[in-house]
Amino acid sequence: MGECGVLRVAAQSTNLARVNEAVRQAAERVGLDARAVFQVEMALDEAFSNVVEHAYAGRASGDVEVSWFVEDGAFVVVLHDWGQAFDPTRVPEPDLTASLEDRNLGGLGLHFMRSLMDSVDYTFDQDGNWLRFTKTLPE
Repeated sequence: MGECGVLRVAAQSTNLARVNEAVRQAAERVGLDARAVFQVEMALDEAFSNVVEHAYAGRASGDVEVSWFVEDGAFVVVLHDWGQAFDPTRVPEPDLTASLEDRNLGGLGLHFMRSLMDSVDYTFDQDGNWLRFTKTLPE
């Protein structure tokens, strides 16, 4: 269960498939079932797309480093970028009871990731943005 890896790529949507494939293979090797692997892929898609769209929006693309490893009985994925800081505490919880017409566009990304993963943590500091999400491994 010592599966770990790191991949640093330009934060461009064309690199998502490469990153997703590496993480998917690792998730399968550590024993996550097909449903859990799919959930990891969906969370990674959302997170990577957010980096491309928001962290580097309005300027030349930068890099994103994706790492994965097993820690404390969980498969962990970490995205690190050096783009614009993002404070998830400033994002209001989406009103899932509102009609589609009354909902704001966007704003579901964090909610979506949190519903798919067992934990989602976000930090930012002078070294960039760090998004970490985990999926518990089967016993």
